[in-house]
Amino acid sequence: MGGAVSGTGVTAHGLGLRGPRGWAFRDVTFDAEPGSLIAIEGASGSGRTCLLLALTGRMKATEGTATVGGARLPKQLAAVRRVSAPANVAGVTDLDPALTVGEHLRERALLQRRFGDSLRALLRPRAERAAQAQLRIDTALAAAGLDRESLPKGSRTSVRDLERLEALRLSIALALLGRPRLLGVDDTDLKLSDAERAEAWALLRSIAESGTTVLAVCSEAPEDTVVVTTAGKEKTDALAETGRS
Repeated sequence: MGGAVSGTGVTAHGLGLRGPRGWAFRDVTFDAEPGSLIAIEGASGSGRTCLLLALTGRMKATEGTATVGGARLPKQLAAVRRVSAPANVAGVTDLDPALTVGEHLRERALLQRRFGDSLRALLRPRAERAAQAQLRIDTALAAAGLDRESLPKGSRTSVRDLERLEALRLSIALALLGRPRLLGVDDTDLKLSDAERAEAWALLRSIAESGTTVLAVCSEAPEDTVVVTTAGKEKTDALAETGRS
């Protein structure tokens, strides 16, 4: 499957997005190193999801600039989409409640093989492609902390029967199948208990520590993150810890 994924740096300078109803967010400025855990903090309806989608190349900002790796936003949206993946975004990455966990994983692996892999990979023998797909699934599930054996019916468990945290882990695993350098997770702490919230942040820290840069939308961020708000105010606690200002 290849080596570990290396994350990408993310910077924004006066980034803003204006729609028909006014500004979704404005004057967002921050600088985060590769492998950072970046929390987009704010109340529901404050433009957090729009900022997440803008930074992952799914929405086009109307003011300011940002860079993701070597790609510059808002001009190079396609380049950013190639190195990023959103998870748990309503209306964008919705899980089908009628499908099972295994069906979701197989479908995503198939799409990744057809549209995300190189021509050389597509020409490999069928058995080798199947083995690589299974390895990719197993690796993504391990990174997302989702143990299929712990589910009520294993891989045959329907999405509708998953607990909230399990569904979050599945959505993250599906995004990780593409081995993104930037992972964007929406509504990280929505409807989670305190214990579940701690588990979710521990998961995102482990993904960031493995090298993948993580953007996480939340209502309240832990102290050990680069915290950005859609109002343009950045908390610099995490940057100070790494010797940056």
